[in-house]
Amino acid sequence: MGINSPSDTEANLQIGPTSDGMVRLFILSKDIEIPMDFDPEEATEIAEEIMAAVARAKAVQA
Repeated sequence: MGINSPSDTEANLQIGPTSDGMVRLFILSKDIEIPMDFDPEEATEIAEEIMAAVARAKAVQA
């Protein structure tokens, strides 16, 4: 499965700071929990990548 493969999988995404000063992406699906912790610099890079993907997706829709 890749970026362009359709999927019916449902999951919840929670994003927030941890008490250790990390940024956690917490993915919760039917039978799985995935906590992913990033230092603030890594989280900033991820946020920039998401914003770049948003811009590209908007360009495809135009």
